[in-house]
Amino acid sequence: MKWTVTKFILILCVVVTSSLEDPYKILGIHRSATIPEIRKAYKQLAKEWHPDKNDDPAAEDRFVEISKAYELLTDPERRKLFDTFGRVEEARPRAEPQYRHYDPFDDIFASSGFKFRFSDRDITLFHKLSITSRAYENNIIPKSFRTPHLILFYSDWCFPCLQVEPVWRRIMEELEPIGIGIATVHAENEKALARKVGIPALPSLILVSEGRARLYKESLFSVQKVVEFVRYKLPYKLVSEVTDDNVDDFLNGWGDNKVRALVFQRTQPLRLRYLITAFYHRDRVAFGHVGASEKTEEIRAKYQISASQDALLVFNEMTERPAASVAMADIPVHTMHDVINTNYYLLLPRLSSQALLDALCPPGVSWSRKRICVVLVCRDTPSHDPHRESLRRFASESRYSKERVRFMYVYQERQPQFVSALTAGDDSPVEPTLHVALLCRRDESHVKYEWLRLEEGEDRGWECYNDTKLQLEAAIDRVLYASSQQVLSKEAVIQDLIDEQTQGLIGRLFAKILISMEILQDSLGKEHVLPAVSVLASVIVIIAAGYLMSYLMKMEEAKFESKGYCKGGGNGLKTGGLNGYNPELKIHEMRAETYNALVHLLRPGCRTILLLCDTQSKPKLLPKFHKYVWPYRKNKALMFATLNLDRGLGWYTELLGQSLSEPRKLNINPRNCVGTVLALNGMRKYFCVYHAKHPEGANRANGRMKKIEGIKTANSMR
Repeated sequence: MKWTVTKFILILCVVVTSSLEDPYKILGIHRSATIPEIRKAYKQLAKEWHPDKNDDPAAEDRFVEISKAYELLTDPERRKLFDTFGRVEEARPRAEPQYRHYDPFDDIFASSGFKFRFSDRDITLFHKLSITSRAYENNIIPKSFRTPHLILFYSDWCFPCLQVEPVWRRIMEELEPIGIGIATVHAENEKALARKVGIPALPSLILVSEGRARLYKESLFSVQKVVEFVRYKLPYKLVSEVTDDNVDDFLNGWGDNKVRALVFQRTQPLRLRYLITAFYHRDRVAFGHVGASEKTEEIRAKYQISASQDALLVFNEMTERPAASVAMADIPVHTMHDVINTNYYLLLPRLSSQALLDALCPPGVSWSRKRICVVLVCRDTPSHDPHRESLRRFASESRYSKERVRFMYVYQERQPQFVSALTAGDDSPVEPTLHVALLCRRDESHVKYEWLRLEEGEDRGWECYNDTKLQLEAAIDRVLYASSQQVLSKEAVIQDLIDEQTQGLIGRLFAKILISMEILQDSLGKEHVLPAVSVLASVIVIIAAGYLMSYLMKMEEAKFESKGYCKGGGNGLKTGGLNGYNPELKIHEMRAETYNALVHLLRPGCRTILLLCDTQSKPKLLPKFHKYVWPYRKNKALMFATLNLDRGLGWYTELLGQSLSEPRKLNINPRNCVGTVLALNGMRKYFCVYHAKHPEGANRANGRMKKIEGIKTANSMR
């Protein structure tokens, strides 16, 4: 009996819900109608059949049908279901627990009191929002510079992902309406992307902002913590605090070429929707926050801001009154965007980047819808302020639409290539400073232009404003309403403008350091603290040990220098053989007892470099010799020695005599041999000799001993 009654009720529900006719016929639209067309038809029929405005007895039923048809056609899934299968019924309510689907896991774990309830949750929502790695690189990353994106990584057989699903819905409801992008990634299908962003486990949440991914490490079951995470990761000082003391400085700071916006909010901290709006427009708008305190009473009184409402005021160069304002208890995000976009540029903006030029003077516009750009060339000097103020005044009083005529100025010293391109043609002013150019862009790099030679000079200031205004209006009218492109006779090729907002080398380096520190902070968890501290301590110990060893080596070198054992040598150098000791390079003295070791018993390929000196010249020549042969101390094929001519002149005489073709007696003056260097090869029995031209001058001889490679080849000893 119970089954019969239940079945009857279900059939009755289907019949009732299926009684809706063709929703397209109800709204009177075709099947390919768009959402705006559906909304327009619904509004018209709703006004006509609303029970409060229509006395027809069937008006209430008719209004219900119109509402149901509108709800069905604005739901993509239900509309697709109707277009495919002709079904108009809504989702049926779940059956009572006594008729629920049998789950075998319930019997397995029934004894422990644990039951699976996965039928109440599913990850269909995750699949709908899923993106690929290509979409991440091509769409999410570029958009993240203006719109932060929250991305959840999941997989099909991730049980914790099922538990997070209702929380994810709440996060979407909280953050998506205020301008934060929402997406998901199937970690099993996009493994490379998961490794790239450093996903430790599933489910994981990341925030993509300014082209970088930040990993969320707190509990995913707390919506408030996710909101605070998004707030914390926004740029530092995105919105300035404005009080009565600094409001004038803030509003008059438009020298950075940005519009000013004041956000009035009584409570602290500033709401996330305002921060996200400021992040979206930060390139062109500078935001300030005015709180509720004694320090802001004058600002609220001046602009008549109610204490019970939030307000947004947008200012250009005119700071006495806002260019646009909106005030309500809860300002919608789209309303703030509309107000800001309407006043996105100053009255007289400066051409400071290529993006700004493309926005103010878009290329590729047909001649019938041409946009004229009136550009004043000036310099960044206070003496040109009156001329910029004159053009700004003209722009505020202009009778032309901003869609057709835009006024701007450019600094000649900051955009030299742009100004040079406009002065390359004939009849162009030799000095373009304080001249006005009328531009119309054909495409990305070609512009048609002409120069307007104003009568107002640099010394006349404001005196000729009216004459200048008439002359400028006549030129704009002539170009604006001309039917031929020949009215702008000159054409130039321009390059991309220099971005004046780009940071310098030091600024970029500092930003890189901050980013690296933030990445390091994000990547280090509690389990990584001890290993990180250990690595850091090891690096510090290694650096300290290296510094200590370097310091001890310098002390040791200073000690040897003080005792006369320095490697560079000096007047008091003690080195070589029996006369001294050198721990790094031994210079031996060739005597009868050392001759065999230095010459006769040399190994193959080895040579002895021998310096000839006497007792008087040895203290002067030996330090220099030591200095020049020092770079070759690690060469195992070389040995270094000295020969005292007072005792070894006979050996040197016999050596030279053996190199003659005919034997004869040689008379050698030992003073002429001082400073001579011999390279001896005892194995092959030959020698090479380097002899200074002026051996009697010790300094001159020493100056010629810079390189051992310059030894001249002499005759063989064979």
